[in-house]
Order: sequence, then C-alpha cells, then structure tokens
Amino acid sequence: MEPRGLLGTEWDEEQTEPEDRTESTGCVPQEKQPVGLASETKRAKGGGENQELSEKIPAVKIQAWWRGTLVRRALLHAALRAWIIQCWWRMILPKIMEKRRQALLDTFQQEQWAVVRLQSWIRMWRIHRRYHQVLKAVRVIQSYWRCHACTSRGIIKGHYRVTASQMHLELEILLGSQPCIVSECIPLPVKE
Repeated sequence: MEPRGLLGTEWDEEQTEPEDRTESTGCVPQEKQPVGLASETKRAKGGGENQELSEKIPAVKIQAWWRGTLVRRALLHAALRAWIIQCWWRMILPKIMEKRRQALLDTFQQEQWAVVRLQSWIRMWRIHRRYHQVLKAVRVIQSYWRCHACTSRGIIKGHYRVTASQMHLELEILLGSQPCIVSECIPLPVKE
C-alpha cells in the first residue's frame, strides 16, 4: 500500500500494530487464557518460542527504523515549512511597518493642516472683528465731524512751497465770520 497524506506518514493497521496481525509463519494469535494455562502452554512449546522471537527481532528493527525515518522526515518538513514562513514574515514585516509609518505620517500631516487652517480662520475672524471695531469708530468720528462742520461751516484753504532747506506753509481757516491765517516756515533736515 502506498503512503497517503501530506507527509506520507499514514500506515495501514498492519504496519502500526504488528502484534495484532498474523505472522507469515502461520501462527494464529493466541486467545486470552487463564494465567495457569498460559504458563503451561509456554512450557509445552519451549523451543519454538525462541525461534519466533529470533524471526521477529529483525522485522521489529526494520519497522522501528522505518518509523523513525518517517518521523525524522516529518520533522524536517515541518522545520522547513516553519523556516519558509519565518523568511516570508521577515520579508513582509518591513513593508507592514512602512505602511503603518506612512499612515501615521499622513494622519499627522492632516492634523497639522487642520490646525493651521483653524488658526488662520481664528486670525481672520479676530482681524475682521478688529476691522469692524475701527470702522465703527471711524463712522462715529466722521458723524461728529460732519455734524460739527455743518454747524460751523468752516473751510480750510492752504498752499505750500518747498525750497532746498525749508518748507513754507500757509493755511487759511475760515470758521464762521473770523478768518484765521497760519503761516509757518519748517526747516528740513539736510544730509551733508
């Protein structure tokens, strides 16, 4: 019969249990007898038993050698398969670690961009709020100035003249019925 299975380690029952099979010498397996009868039959056979044992010893040795060979072969195959799996895992592990590292970097980068975007929105909101506060203040000042200008009907006229070292400024301010004339000569800083 041919060995079956992955490692070829399956035997038929005749190979695994030699005590239960009939020997090639034609002996029939003994039935269980009472203890006293068994010892008497052994004494009666006497010399035939030694011959049977001498014939069984080489067969038992061959069977033990074959079973040992099959076990060693199975262990060798198992060790080779384990080695192949270990080599594959050592090859795959850096790729898995690189994918994890890349995923962490991508997540970190997305979080960084989200933080930067949020910070820019907050800065924009604060600047927008400050701009509206300044705009409101400008409107308040303009409304008071316009109201004051309407009541006083003042006009400012002026002209200036720049020379090499001075600026001549003449302003004429008309507030109601009294004109005010301001004339100034401002020296300019000159580098020599």
